[in-house]
Amino acid sequence: MGQHRRRTPRRRRLLAPTLVTTALSVLTVAVVVVGTHSLTPRATAVASPATSAAVAPPVPGTPTVPAAVPVTGTEPSAASEPSELSAPSEPTVPAEPSASEPPAPAPTTATSAPTTAAPTPVGGPLGTTATAPATPEAATVGALFTGAVRPGNHFCTASVLHSTTGNLLLTAAHCLDDPRGVVFAPGYRDGKAPYGTWRVTAVHTTTGWSHNGDPDEDFAVLETAADAAGRRVEDVVGGNTLGTDEPFGATVRLYGYPAGGESPLLCSNTTGRQSAYQRVVDCPDYPGGTSGGPWISTATGHVVGAIGGYQQGGDTDDTSYSAYFDHTVASLYAEAAAAAS
Repeated sequence: MGQHRRRTPRRRRLLAPTLVTTALSVLTVAVVVVGTHSLTPRATAVASPATSAAVAPPVPGTPTVPAAVPVTGTEPSAASEPSELSAPSEPTVPAEPSASEPPAPAPTTATSAPTTAAPTPVGGPLGTTATAPATPEAATVGALFTGAVRPGNHFCTASVLHSTTGNLLLTAAHCLDDPRGVVFAPGYRDGKAPYGTWRVTAVHTTTGWSHNGDPDEDFAVLETAADAAGRRVEDVVGGNTLGTDEPFGATVRLYGYPAGGESPLLCSNTTGRQSAYQRVVDCPDYPGGTSGGPWISTATGHVVGAIGGYQQGGDTDDTSYSAYFDHTVASLYAEAAAAAS
């Protein structure tokens, strides 16, 4: 990546804060500067999505979700407060062989088996940023476009969210409030959409965001229509299960599409607690355009955040934020899934 330049405070993540047809044909979109963010605790009651705007209902008669999906898990829990003491369940570790068992037979050849080195985390060592390899997980992440899918025309990042309807996406609420003319291209690279494109038909956010711009609720769930072949987006690339109330000290894979690049970035690092409802992670060179990029836990495989929240994702390219995922995002997810069904 190029050398990072410290910049004056600004809201770097948002390339198109309000998507309207007449303004979104411009390739370079101004960054919106807002005042100091409130970090007071959110209300316990979650209102229905306030900025849900539909262009057309989802296409009826679409196929059911396939039996195998990349990530599965329990439905999101609804806890009233985040807890740093909770931890994701660990995978079952095979038991060590009993001491009474006979030793394995000696090899019949004179050569010994080579020693296998510990694998390097996907995306390189912790805290480094590189182009994301083309993996099944990376295929669930894509760029949002206004109009044609072509270089320089994407403005935010989104990812497929596992659901029974198979047509939901996760992004940051500050990325858009109007679905008209917006399309999602999963796995986008170098001007090509290898899996196809899906039209965004509705945007679901909380009233905390729509009424007050609450950075602790800077997340949105998008509905998409079936493509020309009648396929739902999750049927094609799979989806990531929503994770809630997971510990602040989680190691995550952070994806995002930079405004000046045509391939997704990937960085793995351990997150911290910036405030009661904000995660923080140090990953270099995440500029504008990466807003909405998912934070996927390496321990559970769940998506536990999206670039946004405090300072709309961060005032510098090297530190990113996300609103904490708890009962608030779980309620929004449930409402969006009900509306999409």
